[in-house]
Amino acid sequence: MKLVLFDVDGTLIDSQHLIVAAMEDAYRAHDRPPPARNAILSVVGLSLPQAFAMLAGDDPAFPAESFADAYKQAFFRLSADPAQQAPLFPGARAVIDALAQRDGVTLGLATGKSRRGVDRMLDLHGLKDAFATVQTADDHPSKPAPDMVFAAMAEAGAGAAETVLLGDTTFDMEMTRAAGALPIGAGWGYHPPAALAAAGAHAVLDDFAAFLPAFERLCDTKTG
Repeated sequence: MKLVLFDVDGTLIDSQHLIVAAMEDAYRAHDRPPPARNAILSVVGLSLPQAFAMLAGDDPAFPAESFADAYKQAFFRLSADPAQQAPLFPGARAVIDALAQRDGVTLGLATGKSRRGVDRMLDLHGLKDAFATVQTADDHPSKPAPDMVFAAMAEAGAGAAETVLLGDTTFDMEMTRAAGALPIGAGWGYHPPAALAAAGAHAVLDDFAAFLPAFERLCDTKTG
């Protein structure tokens, strides 16, 4: 495999407390009751306007862009508090460091976060130089459209058969499959493992410790 892509929220970092709190603040700012926690987590990974539109259901007048702006303000206010920082999931840094040492392997991100949010996350965790290609919701249609994966492959000079993406939502699995690349499910994230499998995950992992062995098997399959 030549290109390894990661989703961010729910895959690399555990940010659900920030996401839920910012969503609730956005609804309160518009004098509306917030959705249930599970409903909020079900739309993580989509672009903000699409996430709010999905939560709104059949309400065509729902001001999704205004809610998205309120969410961004709340998220950055909350994440500025050191006590509220989103940690890396256990084992994530070890996997990133191990892959970075491999000849011929390029690392990248494909996320529904804004570029501003990604840059803050990379600075916080000292990962600014770890990823050669970073694709965000600022520049592409929302997942599950495959544009982010196509752009990452183009930047890395990798073909679809040489590309794998680790993500925690069905949107990640669908996006990756639509690009012709190989999706792997992060079973510790925000969508249930069974849903990831049903969405076409090549494998669903229990934790980051399982990623490198799975990656080795994929490499052996490609070269065998």
